[in-house]
Amino acid sequence: MSIVDPDKDRLPEILAGIPADTPIVMLNLLRFRSVAHYRKSGDADYDGREAHRRYSEVAFRKVEGVGGKLIWSGDALAGVIAPPDEHWDEVLLVRYPSIQAFADMLADPEYREATRHRTAALEEARLVAMKQQSG
Repeated sequence: MSIVDPDKDRLPEILAGIPADTPIVMLNLLRFRSVAHYRKSGDADYDGREAHRRYSEVAFRKVEGVGGKLIWSGDALAGVIAPPDEHWDEVLLVRYPSIQAFADMLADPEYREATRHRTAALEEARLVAMKQQSG
C-alpha cells in the first residue's frame, strides 16, 4: 500500500505527542510518479517532479511564513542500509520553530490547495518529525 498523505484521523494525536516548545526538523523522503496523477482530472502531461515543483512554489513560501526554513535538499543516490527494493528520489530537511508552526502551515487554505500537486506528484513518501539531541 502506497503512503503519500498523512492519516487525517491520526494526525491530531501525532502532533499532540510532539513537545509544543521544541524546534523540529522534518525529514522528507520522496518517490515521484513517472506521470503526475490528479484524483479529479487523471494523468497530467508532466511528471511527478514537475507536480512537486508546483507544490513547492507555495509550500516553501508558507514554510517561511511560519518561521521555518528549508535547510537541505538533494537527490537520493542509493540506500546503503535499506531493503534492496526501497529507493527514494529526493530527500529534504525542513526546520520549523515548533510543531504548532507546522500545524499552522497545514491549516493555511493556500497551502491546503497546493497539496493536490504534492499528492499527484508522489508514488510514496515519508515525513518524520525529529528533534536535535542536545550535546
